[in-house]
Amino acid sequence: MTTRGTGPEDVFRHGIELLLAKDFDGWVELVAEDGVFEFPFAPPGAPRRLDGKEAVRAYMTAFPDHMDLEDIPYVEIHHTRDPDVVIVEMRSEGRSVSTGRPFEMTYVVVVTVKNGLITHYRDYWNPLTALEIAGGTDAPFAGSPR
Repeated sequence: MTTRGTGPEDVFRHGIELLLAKDFDGWVELVAEDGVFEFPFAPPGAPRRLDGKEAVRAYMTAFPDHMDLEDIPYVEIHHTRDPDVVIVEMRSEGRSVSTGRPFEMTYVVVVTVKNGLITHYRDYWNPLTALEIAGGTDAPFAGSPR
């Protein structure tokens, strides 16, 4: 049995392993009960903020219906002066479930972890890429991940 650390880098890297294993329930278990997720660049129809683990769970439930995440080939984690906070640059690859088209999405994420759980997750992703993945600017966005 391997043990994982409880610091922000360890928790984030473990989360990536869970996402790639398509264990979305396990990934949600990394979120604190009162965790907050923010998406400052979310387009109309997509949530800009999720309050609490159950809101995150509801959001992530739709993920496999829209996206088939195949790989996260690039992850660079930057440590900050606050030992509970990391800034992550990453890239994901996969396929749109509705269109079958491949996608590549880049992110910058600011993550705060306390006591081994994500308490704050601010995700700066490109909504134009997300709309393209969903089938174009006319495609409905509600329920689409990130």
